[in-house]
Amino acid sequence: MSFKKIFAALDDSELGHRVFSQALELAVGDRAQVMLFSCVTINSLGETAVPIPVDLGMNVQLMDQAYQAQRLRLEREQKQASDLLQNYSDAAAKQGLQVEFDCKMDGDPGHCICESAQNWGADLIVVGRRGRTGFTEAFLGSVSNYVVHHASCSVFVIQEVKAEK
Repeated sequence: MSFKKIFAALDDSELGHRVFSQALELAVGDRAQVMLFSCVTINSLGETAVPIPVDLGMNVQLMDQAYQAQRLRLEREQKQASDLLQNYSDAAAKQGLQVEFDCKMDGDPGHCICESAQNWGADLIVVGRRGRTGFTEAFLGSVSNYVVHHASCSVFVIQEVKAEK
């Protein structure tokens, strides 16, 4: 089976580097186009910006400062993600591949990955799996699980290698 448009969901982790390496290997073998993608999670941006009456004892100025600090943190994270994707893109281009990259801010990375891959016309998504199970997976969610169940194309999941104890 060969793929023509490979979508790699990346972050700045050892697992993210493995996902990139595997996507690159597949793309070189198939001479595929590559989309390198990262999703910066919004988490609770805007929650602190909800207007709360001053008579409830809330300091509006402090709330605004907290909101601005969170906005700046997200802008920094998006810049770091874009820089990472640019570095990956340069490495992929040296392999002679046609490569693009995109970084989005979204509250739900799984949904963002699926939607962006579909809009780009991917026929394969390469994503990492950290191996969360049970309560941890239920509480934090599983991006790879969401992508496997909602993607409009094939999904290749790279399992994180756990250090032996």
